[in-house]
Amino acid sequence: MRRFGLTGVVGAVLVLVVLTVALAGPMLAPHGATDRVGRAFASPGAQAWLGTDHLGRDVLSRVLHGGISILLLSVIALGLAYLVGGAIGLAAAVSRGVLDAVLMRPLDLLLALPAFLVLAVLATGSGRGAVVVVAAVALGNVPGIARVVRAAGREVAVRGWVEMAHARGERRVAIARREVLPNIVPALLADAGVRATAVIGLVGTANFLGLGLQPPLADWALMVAENRSGMTLQPWAVLAPAGCIALLAIGINLIADALARPRTQS
Repeated sequence: MRRFGLTGVVGAVLVLVVLTVALAGPMLAPHGATDRVGRAFASPGAQAWLGTDHLGRDVLSRVLHGGISILLLSVIALGLAYLVGGAIGLAAAVSRGVLDAVLMRPLDLLLALPAFLVLAVLATGSGRGAVVVVAAVALGNVPGIARVVRAAGREVAVRGWVEMAHARGERRVAIARREVLPNIVPALLADAGVRATAVIGLVGTANFLGLGLQPPLADWALMVAENRSGMTLQPWAVLAPAGCIALLAIGINLIADALARPRTQS
């Protein structure tokens, strides 16, 4: 019997904490995200519990405001990638012969390109911005998702009840939706957990390099980029946002590990 286990519980707690900070943070922030409360890189004090950043803004307030952006961009990109890649993978799983090759061969070429290279090319050709980041991250993950869905779907597609559905003359779309998809959900959840960490890292990297969101928006990755020059003066300006990203990634990894590893109940 599969159990979530201690690893999954710890991961869920970490993710829940970070989500709470990101979603409820703007309502709890003592200052506005762009309000200046003191001199640049001031040490923690009564006015700014985590000190100030390079422009004298409250680090705590910006951390509390800065989580929604990276979460929203990551969720949209990952959801779009699963929508497109999942549809292609399911179609390939229930198809035979030429259609399978037509659907998967172009994706094999795209799979050979690193996701960051896809992001850099799109940013160079289309300009910077959140839309470009979402499109690039989604596009970079579509081939891998399609292959995972196709492989998992092929294992289910040879089962007896699926063959019976074919014999009854049911449409392939209905077979994929009713017979195949529900039986590959556990595999997709495990894959999504692992893939989500990479997506968050890529979105954060894009924002860090200035390819996505732009100042003065509060974003955890942007905060790291903006304040890295003052790391020795006021480390909390970098450590606080970086720590939030790290905790989120660790939590998701632990959940993915718990979902992927079967446990037997003693």
